[in-house]
Amino acid sequence: MADDTTRNALTNETVELLQAMIRNRCVNDGTADSGHETINADLLRDYLGRTGLDVQQFEPTPGRGSLVARMEGSDPGAPSLCLMGHTDVVPVNESGWSRDPFGGELVDGEVWGRGAVDMLNLTSSMAVAFRHLAERNFRPKGDLIYFAVADEESGSRHGAQWMADHQRDAIAADYVLTESGGLHSGSPEAPFVTVNVGEKGVAWRRLRVAGTPGHGSAPYRSDNALVKAAAVVQRLTAYSPAPRFNELWTERVRTLGLDEDTEKMLLDPAQIDDALASIPNRGTAAFLHACTHTTFSCNVVRGSFKTNVIPDAVELEVDVRTLPGEHTADVRAHLDAALGDLAGEVEVEIILDDPATISPTNTPLWDALQRAIARPFPTARLTPELVVGFTDSRIYRQLGAVAYGAGLFSPTLDRGDYATRFHGNDERIDVESLGLTTQLWLDVVTDFWS
Repeated sequence: MADDTTRNALTNETVELLQAMIRNRCVNDGTADSGHETINADLLRDYLGRTGLDVQQFEPTPGRGSLVARMEGSDPGAPSLCLMGHTDVVPVNESGWSRDPFGGELVDGEVWGRGAVDMLNLTSSMAVAFRHLAERNFRPKGDLIYFAVADEESGSRHGAQWMADHQRDAIAADYVLTESGGLHSGSPEAPFVTVNVGEKGVAWRRLRVAGTPGHGSAPYRSDNALVKAAAVVQRLTAYSPAPRFNELWTERVRTLGLDEDTEKMLLDPAQIDDALASIPNRGTAAFLHACTHTTFSCNVVRGSFKTNVIPDAVELEVDVRTLPGEHTADVRAHLDAALGDLAGEVEVEIILDDPATISPTNTPLWDALQRAIARPFPTARLTPELVVGFTDSRIYRQLGAVAYGAGLFSPTLDRGDYATRFHGNDERIDVESLGLTTQLWLDVVTDFWS
């Protein structure tokens, strides 16, 4: 474990690298020519390049670069470990922010900016830990890989999925650490730290609604595609599928430190929706709801183009997140149930269709994480949880790897507030958490092969 002077220096490095990555504005809006992650890949190459390690960049699409750095292991039979972080961030509505979302300002012990929690904080801290290990001539038994990947925020086709399909040997690993665990829960007597071991499926759908064009001055008995699309949005928003509990749910509830009555309600399929409605923190309630329900979020609409023209076609893009065990046919069944008599008027196109994935916890990496978090928090115990968003973990799990979302944040960081910062306004992360996470990577890596 590093001494205080070294820990402080590494924390400062993480802060500075995070600020630089935020300021690079690698905004991924889902189009092929957005993202510009090569800017952050170049920054990281310069940062790591002085170590003399093998560092490669891959750019399947102009401007969409990913970086892979590697420390060769001393034992060809030892398992490999990858530290993976993405370099892109989602778009931002600057008018909703209190500060410049790309300023990377350090204010009252927090770094502000888009990507501060999702997930440039982890990507930068991994790079700092990786370089520090290289500079002290650390030699792992198995290969240690640092993977800074593009396009996580929009399905990975220009990043991890492309790498898995075309450069698998460059990124292949037996174990992977990525986003995003490390939050505290439970009580002072029984504290827990979360590790994400699984994630819901992502089943994005494009819905096309047809109508008949006409003049906006005569709407009576018109066949307006936008009006029908509005009804589709209303029905999907109102649709409430029954809750289903996955194998991690019981422990998740019992580590929240809730009163006995609330805990009992959350574990009862007949009462959970009432319990969720009574939770005052919106972020907490939304997370727990997503853990136990298939969800539908209508987020994009295209098609209408002029005030006085009745549109003949409207497209909706719907973010569907599925529970473990659900697949393509189940998504269609949900859509049909939600839309009712409108289902036959809607054409459905698959954008993404990855099922839920989960990794086991009886592994050497889990044990190394437990030992690492016990150093600063001796009584804390790891608790596995399901991620309600998707990450590039799913791609590694499909390749046969064990993948965990980790990190280590300050106990003062409120889970509900933290959840609202993902893709939200005023995204920021505290310096204490950056220091704890940087040290976590160092402790896990140095302990994993011992």
